[in-house]
Amino acid sequence: MNVELSQNFGKIIRELRKEKKLSQEELGFQSNLHRTYIGMIERGEKNITLENIEKLSKGLDVSMKLIFEKLNKIH
Repeated sequence: MNVELSQNFGKIIRELRKEKKLSQEELGFQSNLHRTYIGMIERGEKNITLENIEKLSKGLDVSMKLIFEKLNKIH
């Protein structure tokens, strides 16, 4: 697992979540993911699947493309 990549991805998810004024619990509910899993993603502790990235993007109401563009800028 590329720790730096996971940490950068997590920072982006946290940033987007806070922009939307969502708690981890609210994002988890909207994404159909557990809130503790959201926290682990945001801390870069999980190597997330494309399926779960799609769930997060829908929960955040942003495109997967936007997430990957942000990731590309900081990675």
